[in-house]
Amino acid sequence: MSNLAHKIQRQHEERIQQSPKRQLVVKKRSKITLGEKILAYMFIGMLAFGAVHVITNHVNIYHVNSEIQTLEGSIESQLKENRELELRVAEESSYEVILEKAKNLGLTLNENNVKNVGN
Repeated sequence: MSNLAHKIQRQHEERIQQSPKRQLVVKKRSKITLGEKILAYMFIGMLAFGAVHVITNHVNIYHVNSEIQTLEGSIESQLKENRELELRVAEESSYEVILEKAKNLGLTLNENNVKNVGN
């Protein structure tokens, strides 16, 4: 090659090196649009709200069931006490017990004043 060819080639290389390199600004586009993001956040929010609502309902049901069991236990104990008291009343109202208490109080039985009541 001649000097001229080398000279032209060097000038061409210098121009390439001197020319400012333009950086291409590439906008990265999101694969998900803004509307889709909003819909996703709304869906997640509704899902969270639903989960909290279901858990709250289960907690309330648990508390109500425990109250019901407590009340049933107290009702059962009250019924047992009532049955015991009815048995005690039946025992205390028997003829022999009444007669014994009357004698302890100093009362006497007068057979002429006793009337039998028929059914």
